[in-house]
Amino acid sequence: MIAVITVLCAFPLGFFLRSRIAANTAYAIAYLWAFVYQTLYLTLDAMNDVDGGGAFKRQEFPLSYGIVTLGIFAAGFGLVALGHWTRDRRVRRQESARSSLTGTSASAASGKTAASANVAG
Repeated sequence: MIAVITVLCAFPLGFFLRSRIAANTAYAIAYLWAFVYQTLYLTLDAMNDVDGGGAFKRQEFPLSYGIVTLGIFAAGFGLVALGHWTRDRRVRRQESARSSLTGTSASAASGKTAASANVAG
């Protein structure tokens, strides 16, 4: 369940939310809700398991479960960052395409266009 939340939410949150803090917070809230729900589900399954074929044994500390969920959590933050990076690249590419069509420089501090600089030159 946490992997599904990570795959479905992390990248779109990073792409569509402008604020990095808001995107990371929204992802963390969604992930932690799914984590608690999944942990409760697995714990109840282990408590009701009679034949020992559940997710983990009753008397055993599930360290591997914690390591895997931590890895998924970190991968989600990486996907949020990838969403921000993709959005920033797309915005820059659109600005450069727009500036090449109009003849203006996207980073011109003086506000002069390339065409007016050539004429005034």
